[in-house]
Amino acid sequence: MISRELLRAAARELEAAGVPDPAYDAGQLLAKVTGMPALELRAGFAEISAEQEASFRALMDRRKAREPLQYLLGDTVFLGRSFQVRPGVLIPRPETEMLAESAIRWARERSLRVPHPEVLDLCCGSGCIGISVQLQCPQIRCTMTDLSPEALAVTRENAERLQAACEILSGDLFEPAAGRTFDLILSNPPYIPGAECDALQAEVMREPRMALDGGADGLDFYRRIAAEAPGHLKPGGCLMLEIGYGEREAVETLLRQGGAVSVRTEKDFSGIPRMTVATYP
Repeated sequence: MISRELLRAAARELEAAGVPDPAYDAGQLLAKVTGMPALELRAGFAEISAEQEASFRALMDRRKAREPLQYLLGDTVFLGRSFQVRPGVLIPRPETEMLAESAIRWARERSLRVPHPEVLDLCCGSGCIGISVQLQCPQIRCTMTDLSPEALAVTRENAERLQAACEILSGDLFEPAAGRTFDLILSNPPYIPGAECDALQAEVMREPRMALDGGADGLDFYRRIAAEAPGHLKPGGCLMLEIGYGEREAVETLLRQGGAVSVRTEKDFSGIPRMTVATYP
């Protein structure tokens, strides 16, 4: 079959299944199967073999069942680098790049005073935050932790493939780093209220619930981090957190109650308060 005709039909199928961006997704899936650019496939008359079409149809069936596109492709882009993702690991979001970019700026400034700043990435998932910071600031010493074996396997693969010299530890939040202190602690923890997890977009519900569910009010992890972070920060240390919609006031209050001397929250590209930064004595 001709690529353009195949993609037009595929886009109609995905649209009927409720997929949000059917033409784009169809193009990406066919590009994965053929190795050709999606734009070229959509505009041209490339002949798609029967074997390629069968592979494409198999991916299409999974996408129509609302399996996330990133899982089907096997990777996603974060701060210009390709990170592997698959079922069992949270898919990196564009808004999380804000957290990594702020950490990079902070680490570069801190490096002017401290030769090798120590950075801890909690709930690291695919490793996209910690790995990105380490690659941009090779002078730092980055440690990443997560409780999920599936996520940590992906983190290790990403660190090895991207040649990031990060320490990767298994355990619940600060548990693997007991007795250690850091200059900067980063986290994009689970922050969606539990009841809302059952009404998320179909694709998001395919992601691991343990990476999404922040307890009854979405604040369970912030309470723990706010209470435990001061004991794991060096003097003048910093804590940076991604937060959920409507959680700014509650998270800022928790951090101040935990001993932060300065707390501020920055908005993402959609104007939503997204990243809270706290500094300590």
